[in-house]
Amino acid sequence: MEVKLYVGNLAYSTTEEDLRALFSQAGTVASVALIKDRDTGQSKGFAFVEMSTQVEAQNAISKFNGQALNARDLTVNLARPREERGGFGKSRGGFRDDRGGKRR
Repeated sequence: MEVKLYVGNLAYSTTEEDLRALFSQAGTVASVALIKDRDTGQSKGFAFVEMSTQVEAQNAISKFNGQALNARDLTVNLARPREERGGFGKSRGGFRDDRGGKRR
């Protein structure tokens, strides 16, 4: 079963190919997803790398967490499930001014 890793603190110039080449030193890379801004297409400085096995994932964490890539020390750990985000205005009850009235 594939294991997803979070890879953070990436230089904006880092490519998916750079990550695939690096992580293949720890085992079989199932996929690489470099996260980019949807408007500009520029890297957001983090990615997800899927390794083929738990052993390879642990090997990658041990090997690459704190290691420099493109002059940046990588953060590598097991990816956590995405947390639910609350929508705007659901829990705020509206914006109020100092006198308790609603702002326009």
